[in-house]
Amino acid sequence: WREKDRSARAMAAQSAQAPFSEKDDCEIGGLAVWSLSTAKPGNGVEQLRDDNTDTYWQSDGPQPHLINIQFHRKMVIHNIAIYTDYKLDESYTPAKISIRSGTTFHDLQEIHVQELTEPSGWHTIMPPKEEAAESSSDSGYLRTHFVQVAVLANHQNGRDTHIRQIKIYTPRWLMGQHMSMPEFGTVTFQQFACLR
Repeated sequence: WREKDRSARAMAAQSAQAPFSEKDDCEIGGLAVWSLSTAKPGNGVEQLRDDNTDTYWQSDGPQPHLINIQFHRKMVIHNIAIYTDYKLDESYTPAKISIRSGTTFHDLQEIHVQELTEPSGWHTIMPPKEEAAESSSDSGYLRTHFVQVAVLANHQNGRDTHIRQIKIYTPRWLMGQHMSMPEFGTVTFQQFACLR
């Protein structure tokens, strides 16, 4: 039974890995200030961002349940990914999610609504690509200071929600672009591409 338990844990760890490759995309959630509309004690932002799919954020109040992600400067958003598990959470699992974007709380506009059917694992919520000038190197990506993820409905008409992880990505080739650094092609030069 121990061997079965180990293999089940290994399979769960593989499915819990983020859905994008580290080579092409960069997770920028650490650059943001995160807040929640409500949370049960011990199930807040720390659990939502701890890279552990056994922990989760649990809301505590009326819908919609909100996750606010605020950046200090305008960021290019490529994808938003959430991890849910319908088998464990059932009526706590989100069924309808809205993505809102703006500069502050006061000017948010809904840019995308996505319905989920019994989701288990990572689900990508892709903001619609903006129409941008062809000369822009980041054309087609959402550029914003503030992103709000709103859970509008749960499965089985559940009241509170569980989201186990959330990640927000930008294309890796955009990182460091504001510093006017050249594109390095070898590992030897890439190790000096940014300051830690």
